[in-house]
Amino acid sequence: MRWGNVDYKQLQQLRDNLQKLQDMDLDKFCEDVSKELAARLLALVIPATPVGQYPKASGKKGGTLRRGWTAKTEEDARNGSGSGANKAVAYANALPVFKRGRTFYIEVINPVHYASYVEFGHRTPGGKGWVAGRYFLTISEQKLEQVAPSVIEKKLEALLREAFKV
Repeated sequence: MRWGNVDYKQLQQLRDNLQKLQDMDLDKFCEDVSKELAARLLALVIPATPVGQYPKASGKKGGTLRRGWTAKTEEDARNGSGSGANKAVAYANALPVFKRGRTFYIEVINPVHYASYVEFGHRTPGGKGWVAGRYFLTISEQKLEQVAPSVIEKKLEALLREAFKV
């Protein structure tokens, strides 16, 4: 009775590839994906953030809230220069990634004190009326949630290609 021929080289290659995958730094992969998603969120939220329009005579300069996305403090946002795409990517790459249990997270914060009021709405001075929220961050998060699976899938595919290349 004959069962056939077996080429163990392919099984050995699979074993070696699986070992290479196991040896890869998967925490770094998760950190890189987190930073990529943070950069994409910033790319969505920065242009969606409203800019205040003030009369020239007031001496006020609009854009503090928008600049706040890549500023460390509200003062930096007030005095800083624009918030271009390159600055947003560099800022996202500099953000710390935290790991709690098996979950990785990254905090994207706008330090401007009135950011939540513009996002969710607020009472007018004197409390007689209501200014509707603009939901620029909420909408940007929803857009990111739609593309995040494909972004993660592409990154994971690249990782697997690296591990299983011959």
